[in-house]
Amino acid sequence: MSIIELQTVTKAFGKLSVLKGINLTVEAGEVLGLFGHNGAGKTTTMKLILGLLQPDNGTVTVLGQDPHHANFNHQRYRLGFLPENVSFYPQLTGLEVLLFLAKLKKIAAKRCHQLLDQIGLGDAKTRKVKTYSKGMRQRLGLAQALLAEPLLLLMDEPTVGLDPIATQVFYRMVDELKAKGCSIILCSHVLPEVEKHIDKAAILSQGRLKAHDSISNLRNKTHLKTQILFEGCFNIDELSQQLGQNITRYGEGKFVMNVSASEKMAALNGLIQQPTIKNIDTCPPGLEQLYQYFVEHAH
Repeated sequence: MSIIELQTVTKAFGKLSVLKGINLTVEAGEVLGLFGHNGAGKTTTMKLILGLLQPDNGTVTVLGQDPHHANFNHQRYRLGFLPENVSFYPQLTGLEVLLFLAKLKKIAAKRCHQLLDQIGLGDAKTRKVKTYSKGMRQRLGLAQALLAEPLLLLMDEPTVGLDPIATQVFYRMVDELKAKGCSIILCSHVLPEVEKHIDKAAILSQGRLKAHDSISNLRNKTHLKTQILFEGCFNIDELSQQLGQNITRYGEGKFVMNVSASEKMAALNGLIQQPTIKNIDTCPPGLEQLYQYFVEHAH
């Protein structure tokens, strides 16, 4: 079941065309990474999904309905949203902020206490928001997004201001939400930390969707090479000739070669059969490399 479906969506602000015929789907329980440079159309896409904007052409369907239609109001409690820059009443405590929002959404007060403990604000819940650091405000923003245990969660740069430990906790929560069937859209410029937590990546550039697929499928669509790093005692010239690959030494007894996807298994099999091999590691193209490739090469 598609939780989100955008069909040939266009959106312009005056003479500025922001989205140009976007087709995009998000399935139930899927985590989508939405990537692009500033001005690529990420925030506009999220606002269309939230019903804050209406497309000029094409259709946007969320949970089976038009999110901009008045009839969608009863579905809004099933959506959670964490903007890049969160803002709360500074004179309220963290707990008071959540209790206020919980009352609006008809959610039990105990849920607020549970969430504040879960995100690491349990000891600071009676402090006023104006005393919170940026990272603490970001955690409070995450708590409000999770209040209603949403079916769909949209997050724009969610780890901004979070320290490394808090970032790990955040992505652990993402994995847990996915396991419960929540669909998630993550917008982030920190691609390496997002890569292992998403099911698919959608890459926007100049208002067009350049790529939309799983990381493994995106790798197969490129000409980017996998790095194979290995250790042992070898005659480089003989091994290069045997494997049909260019091999470079980068340390004492340490070597590297770059192979295409179609060459990888043959190269690995050839290395495994070497009696002096000690260790093998592979480094396939990461999300940063894939992002750069599709922005520069895809049409």
